[in-house]
Amino acid sequence: MARTTTRTGTKPATGNFRRAHGAAQMPAATDGEGAPDIGARLKAFRIMHGLSQRELAKRAGVTNGTISLIEQNRISPSLGSLKKVLDGFPISIADFLTLEMKPRSKVFYQAKELREIAGGAISFRLVGRDTRGRSMQMMHERYAPGADTGDDMLSHEGEECGVVVSGMIELTVGGETRKLVAGDAFYFDSRLPHRFRNPGTIDCVIVSAGCPPSF
Repeated sequence: MARTTTRTGTKPATGNFRRAHGAAQMPAATDGEGAPDIGARLKAFRIMHGLSQRELAKRAGVTNGTISLIEQNRISPSLGSLKKVLDGFPISIADFLTLEMKPRSKVFYQAKELREIAGGAISFRLVGRDTRGRSMQMMHERYAPGADTGDDMLSHEGEECGVVVSGMIELTVGGETRKLVAGDAFYFDSRLPHRFRNPGTIDCVIVSAGCPPSF
């Protein structure tokens, strides 16, 4: 039997879903005792997104009083009502219920923590110590004057892109070669043969990303 909505002065709702017309309930995120706690999770998501109750309500097309009551677990939203509120982020109900509220791995890195995977005339400093299980690779690249990636063209699965921060880089992709300077960028299919060379007189610095990781 579906739980009914409660008001001030009565026993608080535990935050479970109610389908329209009293259909089956769905479990939600739980509190320390295992009881569903939609309110606490909604408040946490709202704060993470930097939204006030009024701003979320406006996005979702509901009253800010509705957001307040849900967060206090004073009303237990139906599946449809909660979906409408979550559209204000937006986030699916499944992600809302299962997404970890805190990252499991390291998020922030100081410059000294970037991992050097090349060295010498070419420096590739990897963001993160390990690419296993990750779908993207990001690097801070530096090419000394005259440095290049070798006579043999590179080719591998994936895509890569980057922005030249300083200096100049000569990039060959397929049969096309272009000299890029600070502010210029590139994006290409990594299966195409490619090569990087610094024809300038100062270091060239690039911030790049590749998907999937290839180093």
